[in-house]
Amino acid sequence: MFVLLLCLSSVSAQSAKEEIDYFQSIFGMEKKALMAEVVQPDETTKSAFWTLYDSYETKRKELGQQRLAVLMDYGEKYDDLTNEQAAQFLKQTMTIKKQHDKLLNTFVKKVNKVNGPVTAMRFQQVEIYILSEIRLAIAGGLPFPETH
Repeated sequence: MFVLLLCLSSVSAQSAKEEIDYFQSIFGMEKKALMAEVVQPDETTKSAFWTLYDSYETKRKELGQQRLAVLMDYGEKYDDLTNEQAAQFLKQTMTIKKQHDKLLNTFVKKVNKVNGPVTAMRFQQVEIYILSEIRLAIAGGLPFPETH
């Protein structure tokens, strides 16, 4: 993941955005297929679930774009990271994490209301699993900043 970020940081901003959009679209298709397989909303509320899901994904992708921008910035600066920059990266990443957690909680409540608790729980489990895998991959791929 970090190698991808470093590669993207060396290309133009427009080209990097196109690459990120491409990766997100592929990931989004695979994720939606997994959601369909695991969540299995019943026929009477299936349409409502997918409407909620699509809305959630739109907002989640916006946060993902913000996270990628922060990581790309870190990729450009980690060799000579100042305390001020490190503090800013910490603040930004924690803010994005909190926003994502709040977004997930909001949508789990909406799915629960429209589709019931079993569907909401399945949605939450899949989402937490995927998010945990992404966070682990990012954490495992980021180099530790140098001490200056």
